[in-house]
Amino acid sequence: MEIIVVGAGIVGASTAYHLAAAGARVTLVDRADEGQATAAGAGIVCPWLSRGTDPARYRLASAGARYYPELVGRLNADGRSDTGYARTGALAVAGSAERVRESAERARRRRADEPEVGEVTVLDPGEARRLFPPLRDDWPAVHVTGAARVDGARLRDTMLAAAERRGTVRRSGSARVTVTEDGRWTVAVDGDAVPADAVVLAAGAWSAGVLASPATPLPVVPQRGQIVHLRLPGADTRRWPIVLPEGDHYMLAFDDSRIVVGATREHGTGFDHRVTAAGLREVLDEAISVAPGLADATVADIRVGFRPASLDERPLLGAVAGAPGLIVATGFGPTGLTMGPYAGAVAAELALGRTPELDLSPYDPSRVVEGRG
Repeated sequence: MEIIVVGAGIVGASTAYHLAAAGARVTLVDRADEGQATAAGAGIVCPWLSRGTDPARYRLASAGARYYPELVGRLNADGRSDTGYARTGALAVAGSAERVRESAERARRRRADEPEVGEVTVLDPGEARRLFPPLRDDWPAVHVTGAARVDGARLRDTMLAAAERRGTVRRSGSARVTVTEDGRWTVAVDGDAVPADAVVLAAGAWSAGVLASPATPLPVVPQRGQIVHLRLPGADTRRWPIVLPEGDHYMLAFDDSRIVVGATREHGTGFDHRVTAAGLREVLDEAISVAPGLADATVADIRVGFRPASLDERPLLGAVAGAPGLIVATGFGPTGLTMGPYAGAVAAELALGRTPELDLSPYDPSRVVEGRG
């Protein structure tokens, strides 16, 4: 079976890896646009503390978190151990003890059905600061042991290498998918028609431009995120947990004395790949207000990425109605690194003609087209 995957971010890489492992012949097409979310983003795998109200979005995020250990095990069995994944736990911090208790209760309720949440413990300010030393000394926290971090670029590269070893062919170029009125689709790479039995569209924030047919618009737009990488020389950050303050910002540490803080969520920017004064100020102000110990850190890197945001904030994952063999996997927004590897596995199942276990009706790309397109 010949399958084309468009997009080599975390979703496309996972799709190609799972397809190749199933014996499919895969061509992976990517244009290497500046600002791909996988390369820029910080990977937080902890949906259980989320205050989001959309149960469908939460189900997909939870399934993604649950799938990570299985994926890492499969890659290890393939001789690929550099996954960038580590279970570090997470702290949800707040200035109010009541808000911390609410977060703890929410995590404990979810743990009843999702044991991967791990232990849930309310910590006083001193205990929280011992786990993440730069934190302010007057905020309590809830600690969840099951949370993990992932270096998205490392995991992507590992899956791509495993897919290529199994025969996946990579092409650099611009892909255009067109659906005709009678439901047929064609794909061209830099103008050359490429035959296939199925195509998976996983081009992230650029997906709307790849699907060229006006009959099937994809309402996916770029959401700009500016992210700052700090270094604390001499700090042993290997076991530091993720820090999740109230709001959309976060902090997570990696093994090389690096702390990633972010991120802005900017709409209406298009693909403007700039670091802005306002964005940088927002990220640093938010981080230092929660962790004053970061004030003397070195600014090591600033990254800009474009998250694929759907208009109703719910991912697009499934087959396109009226176009057999055309699969869409995009619109994951700021939780792409949580959902992405699992979504890629689901997209691979669909491209192979199989029925995934997850009910995909809430994520149907056709439902978004009809409602908002």
